[in-house]
Amino acid sequence: MSSTTGHSPRRVRIAIIGAGFSGLGMAIRLQQAGIGDFEILERAADIGGTWRDNSYPGCAVDVQSHLYSFSFAPNPEWSHTYSPQPEIWDYIKRVSAEHDVLRHVRFGHEVIGGEWNETTQRWLLHTAAGDVEAQFVISGMGPLSNPIPPDISGLDTFAGHTFHSARWDHDHDLTGKRVAVIGTGSSAAQFVPEIQPKVGKLLVFQRTPGWTFPRNNRRISAVEHALYRRFPVLQRLVRARQYLYREAIAFLLQSPKRVGVIEGVARRRLRKQVADPDLRAKLTPDYAMGCKRIIVTDDFHPALTRPNVEVVTESIREIRPSAVVTADGTEHEVDTLILGTGFQVMPVADPLRGRDGVPLAQRWSTRREAYLGTTVAGYPNYFMLVGPNTATGHTSVLLYLESQISYIVQALRHLDRSGAPSLDVRPDVQDAFNRDLGERLAGTVWTAGGCRSWYLDSDGGTSALWPGYTWQFQKALRRFEPADYRLGTASEVDTVDSARDLDLVKG
Repeated sequence: MSSTTGHSPRRVRIAIIGAGFSGLGMAIRLQQAGIGDFEILERAADIGGTWRDNSYPGCAVDVQSHLYSFSFAPNPEWSHTYSPQPEIWDYIKRVSAEHDVLRHVRFGHEVIGGEWNETTQRWLLHTAAGDVEAQFVISGMGPLSNPIPPDISGLDTFAGHTFHSARWDHDHDLTGKRVAVIGTGSSAAQFVPEIQPKVGKLLVFQRTPGWTFPRNNRRISAVEHALYRRFPVLQRLVRARQYLYREAIAFLLQSPKRVGVIEGVARRRLRKQVADPDLRAKLTPDYAMGCKRIIVTDDFHPALTRPNVEVVTESIREIRPSAVVTADGTEHEVDTLILGTGFQVMPVADPLRGRDGVPLAQRWSTRREAYLGTTVAGYPNYFMLVGPNTATGHTSVLLYLESQISYIVQALRHLDRSGAPSLDVRPDVQDAFNRDLGERLAGTVWTAGGCRSWYLDSDGGTSALWPGYTWQFQKALRRFEPADYRLGTASEVDTVDSARDLDLVKG
């Protein structure tokens, strides 16, 4: 096996990609299962993933804090029902330190390539710091970790200051500046109310208005903190109540007809928050609620009514050195551009080549398909955390993540018992699973809601969202079924020719 660095690759049993919630949660559970031969390959110089990178003003979780935490590591000290980014990042670091997994993290190890070797039944991963050979690869890179700048003519000619919300420049003083915000999604809904009082003029360029949902954030009292510390069952009961509340929302979101119940609530709130009928018309969606990601906020729309704010709905034609030019020819003079334009979906696919040498990104160019959002046919010994069809439009993604982690641990234990060096999900099992997903997603707000969003694939379906309730996902991953997989044999490791006769999974 060759190495891109000229040195022998470092060998490890399990390579985990990414040191965010996913990768660190996986590492903790591996250690608890008595599996210690693993490394966490992290591209940055610190842990935390999304909660390290997104530090814009007002950044906070949009699911209640008690639900957005590991079930095995409750935090009785959350300051708010929706806690801010610094607290969540601190939580990740504290839990990782308490479970002694930080010693497994290898910083500066961005994975830039990877190939499966049929002969050795192992992966060779190419990282920025050298090659790593692993029997198993578990990707915890996260589905929304790489920000995307907008494809707008002239963006690179802007002479002012430009940055993406996920790479916030805290050294740039916005006081009195003429600021343009491009994008009105969940991130912009959090930072716009924070920067509005400081800037001289704020232009918010909106392509599509978003539905909003009440946040009702509040400070958690000292009495509650004391009760949670003294009686942990009380915090578990609060978490259970929040879980059920979110599952009720899932019931409404599964049908464009049922979702009208909460659409009415959102419309009444918009009328209360925005008195100007022209502005209110700009902010009123013309698609079913849930078709795009719902914005959980109480202060975004009120901020847009302030005298120094203008919502611009004309499409952007080009950007000049000191102005944003819209389709009607208007030049909007600005000093600063803030890009709230979203992320590359599923970047985890990019560097990996499976049995037939096809990059996973190429195979997923039209639709991202996996089995249980966790394994992919033709990519043996490769697991994903928060893979295709594991995103949620209503609740905490950690509920899905923990189910996947448990499933992967079961798979690894099964291979230990069987002595098999590899497993690969059967193509027919994966195909049947995805056909069922497609049927269940048809007619839901996510595919038939009348909007364009990052949820949708080029063919109109969605490989991002789970179609049902959280408990259904948890039930589907509760037990690892060996019959769903083709297991390699020990003899394959030493036999080169036998690899040529294996069935190759074509895209």
